Amino acid sequence: MKKVLLLTALLVVTIQSCTSTKKKIAESQPYPSQINWPEAYTPEEAGFFVHNEIEIKATPETVWNILLAAETWPEWYEGASNVKVASPDNGILDADSTFEWKTMGLDFESTIQEFEPYSRLSWVSIKKSIKGYHAWLIIPTQDGCKLITEESQHGFLTFLEKTFQPRKLEKLHQIWLEKIREKAEAI
Repeated sequence: MKKVLLLTALLVVTIQSCTSTKKKIAESQPYPSQINWPEAYTPEEAGFFVHNEIEIKATPETVWNILLAAETWPEWYEGASNVKVASPDNGILDADSTFEWKTMGLDFESTIQEFEPYSRLSWVSIKKSIKGYHAWLIIPTQDGCKLITEESQHGFLTFLEKTFQPRKLEKLHQIWLEKIREKAEAI
């Protein structure tokens, strides 16, 4: 009887989480047509999705250059460690880059999918237990730019993440944005 109650409770939480995720996606995408989601990663079909954005009083070029310096992320962003850009080997991301890193306690190899200077950067990360697509969008504003980051995930670990740590990735991404703003506005 206890197993049935536990499974029922878990099912209810999962359904509520899926419903709230779909609602959150619909409400949080002010720029849905500006991020080029691969069909397999559209936010509406994601097992897990996060959206974060921030205003930065710095040029899109300044923000872009901070983002591309991937091997420096661990120096100022707690959500990344052991970042190594495999190609090119100068530590800076480019259109053909792959990079290895640790985030959310997992080791990933990520491959750049979209690279539009000063505007868009996206990568895909694939493991057996989780697949993710991480997109960045830089939009010029009168005072600098708006930086948006969104991530869409699928896989077994997304269920666990959504159930047991539903806000962790969103919080880490917000810290990432705030650190980028801090660095960009100091230049």
